[in-house]
Amino acid sequence: MGVRKRQTAEQLKEARKSIAFAKLNNCPTSPRKMRLMADLIRGEGVDKALSILRFSAKESSSRLEKLLLSAVSNWQAKNEDADVEKAGLYIKEIRVDSARMLKRLRPAPQGRAHRIRKRSNHVTLVLGAQDNAQS
Repeated sequence: MGVRKRQTAEQLKEARKSIAFAKLNNCPTSPRKMRLMADLIRGEGVDKALSILRFSAKESSSRLEKLLLSAVSNWQAKNEDADVEKAGLYIKEIRVDSARMLKRLRPAPQGRAHRIRKRSNHVTLVLGAQDNAQS
């Protein structure tokens, strides 16, 4: 491996130390409903996002709360010596993509059939640590 490649690889590795992510694949909720909750917590601090998700009545909020707690524990595994409260963790990026669609048929009048599409989604949540909170 060349010197330049090694240096850029080390820089990327250092940059990735401050972020952690978690993924939720094939969640049986429509992407539109999940995006409503994702838009509420995008860019918020972890504590505020957890309180928003905990007190929301939507079904997708409980799934996102579990995903956020998983991302926080992934961050703790990467940075064992750092403290979660002092790090200033926030939701750097949250992305909701559509996943596979189950197609079913529902009987309709006069011998017809209507197609039902049961949608699901993938959610990717990336945490970041604020640099000014660490110093």
